[in-house]
Amino acid sequence: MKILLAGIQWTAFIFASSIVAPIAVASLFGLSGTEAAGFVQRTMFVLGVAGLLQILLGHRLPVNEGPAGLWWGVFALYAGLSETLFNSQAETLRVLQGALFVSGVIFILLSAAGLIEKISRLFSPVVTGAYLLLLVLQLSKSFLAGMLGIGFTGSKVDLKIAGLSIITVVCTFYLTRHRNRFIRQFGVLIAIAGGWILFAVFGETKPVSMDYGTVISLPKLFAFGPPIFDAGMTMTAVFVTLLLLTNMIASIRVVESVVNHQIKKPIKANLKASGFVTGINQMIGGAFGAIGPVPISGAAGFISATGASARLPFLVGSLLVIVTSFIPGVMGFLVALPVPVGYAVMFAVFTTMIGIAFSEIDRETETSRIRTVLGVSLISGVGLMFVPPEAFTGLPPIIASLLNNGLIFGSIVAIITDQFTRYFAAKKEKVAEKDVAV
Repeated sequence: MKILLAGIQWTAFIFASSIVAPIAVASLFGLSGTEAAGFVQRTMFVLGVAGLLQILLGHRLPVNEGPAGLWWGVFALYAGLSETLFNSQAETLRVLQGALFVSGVIFILLSAAGLIEKISRLFSPVVTGAYLLLLVLQLSKSFLAGMLGIGFTGSKVDLKIAGLSIITVVCTFYLTRHRNRFIRQFGVLIAIAGGWILFAVFGETKPVSMDYGTVISLPKLFAFGPPIFDAGMTMTAVFVTLLLLTNMIASIRVVESVVNHQIKKPIKANLKASGFVTGINQMIGGAFGAIGPVPISGAAGFISATGASARLPFLVGSLLVIVTSFIPGVMGFLVALPVPVGYAVMFAVFTTMIGIAFSEIDRETETSRIRTVLGVSLISGVGLMFVPPEAFTGLPPIIASLLNNGLIFGSIVAIITDQFTRYFAAKKEKVAEKDVAV
């Protein structure tokens, strides 16, 4: 029974942390009610399959897959360029499907060449810490905006929604830190259910338009038509894949660290296998016309808050996501979860990520050098987060995708700065040793 409840909690967490992206992309492309419902269904199906493949054949850690923020950004970018670059929105989506196939092939080639394990060595504790800090800072805007009702009830702050969100946050903190182990273990699930009921009592839930014509509805292959391989989009896919690789490695490293703190026998993630599976997952995303998946760092906060480090509950949760995607009635019910509730619960879960970030940074001993790496990376990444997306209009899509993502840009800066400072520190140490010898 506990395993089933833990699996349901994983399912609720996956839905709460992933449902916004497909809904937003469907809106950007002007998909109709039925088309939008199908897009959401296919995306959730892909996420469930991706998580299942990773836990069984990939890194083998309980890390949920979510719509990659980079792919989300690329979808949003090309939604605005559809009429300029392609004949229609449908053709644009087919080109994006082709890009996901290209990305999958690149992931597999990088894994086969053994490059993923070599790149993973660049993720020192300070780089991982900087990545986590940037992740929380980037998401904080979305969390707060969602909790204030912006985009849910209108473009302005809704004090009623804000009040209900604050109550949900406080309850989540209380439940995930409760003295009773059972309540603490399932605190996230109880908080989501409680927050949903609270919003319903105050009349702040919204019905979702779904097609309930059939009891079972299987996700459709190539829903927008066969993929189109465009030269310009292929270049974008190559660049995005390299950035996704950074995201994947960082997420796995973070969750690996958290899991090893909770179990007696430390485990090591299989990055090469994870790269292969991620490539397959990208192609599955392309085949089903969904947003490409990637391991989500937020799993570390979820595991830290609930203690859910076992593999079996995650496997059950992924299976439930897949089964749920087949049933329009259940999908409609879960998609009806008020967005502010999801953001409120995620707010509480992600606060633990700050502690994890500092724990990683504390593993470093060179204080002065570490402060330099953190300073340069945080200023670079956070600074870009404040630049409006319109400022990148007119730039090549590849550059726009990078500059429009402060998390990835800041992480790359952290890697470069870390390597440079290590090199000069080592050089300085050698000079000092020679002076002492003389």
